[in-house]
Amino acid sequence: MLELVVKLVLLAAAFAVLPLLVGQTEHKVMAHMQARLGPMYAGAFHGWAQLVADGVKFVQKEDVVPRAADRRIFKLAPAVALVPYLIVLVVVPIGPDGQVVLDLGVGLFFALAVMGVGVIGAIMAGWASANKYALLGGMRVAAQLMSYELPMVLAAASAAMAAGTLSLTGIVEEWRWWWLPWQAIGAVVFFVAGLAELRRPPFDMPVADSEIVFGPYTEYGGLRFALFLLAEYAGIVVLSALTTVLFLGGWKGPFLETELGWLWTLLKVFALSFVVIWLRVSYPRLREDQLQRLAWAWLVPLSLLQLALTGVVKVAMA
Repeated sequence: MLELVVKLVLLAAAFAVLPLLVGQTEHKVMAHMQARLGPMYAGAFHGWAQLVADGVKFVQKEDVVPRAADRRIFKLAPAVALVPYLIVLVVVPIGPDGQVVLDLGVGLFFALAVMGVGVIGAIMAGWASANKYALLGGMRVAAQLMSYELPMVLAAASAAMAAGTLSLTGIVEEWRWWWLPWQAIGAVVFFVAGLAELRRPPFDMPVADSEIVFGPYTEYGGLRFALFLLAEYAGIVVLSALTTVLFLGGWKGPFLETELGWLWTLLKVFALSFVVIWLRVSYPRLREDQLQRLAWAWLVPLSLLQLALTGVVKVAMA
């Protein structure tokens, strides 16, 4: 019992720190890639206090609830968007020999199911705001969830089929280096579909600021809006962690896997988080029809191809 409590405390601490580190990294990476001067000034040296300045700004903003809004749903939505990502991390292993809070036999199924709940927070925000732009953004979130959940689940199923287990720890234990080319299609599909579910650029049509203000978050301000931003960065951490565990070998590295397994996991997670930021500054926003076509005309067939390839190789190796 004491061990479980210690693991939960460490998990909560990591959940409080890692998304903030990703947010700070995004400020700096975008500042360098796009020659943005603003994020480099707060705190003098390399803008180290930018995140602190953002926090102070959000705390000072007034918390307004629209008169016609569904107040309970409106206030609950930020928590629904954020908390599921914390719950997902409960089953994500960071290292060997029990370095996971809870090793579920159906960990992959649990992680994907709970991760999908986080998207519902944005849908709730759009519906409860009593704002047509927010509602339109919420409808786009729902359409995006339905389109990209299928290829994401199929790609994850390929990794589970290859390992012969739904346990995330078991998948990492079965992983071998030659899975990199074998599961490459599934890894790309899973990562891209995850980005779309998180509504990260270039898949950010639900929050297209040039046409629907800020989508489902239009009526939010202050700390409630900050919670939605934190949920986005937490989602990046969770997506990167799941991609690491399913397709990149988790804690496995070139040496000292038992002693430094947690370090290899974190390095892979931050490398993938950097790719997420890189994609944001490199590609323009997709139109809604392009976004849907990518899902149904490309990602779904590719995920089915990966499943077929995995089945053929498994049968040939049997």
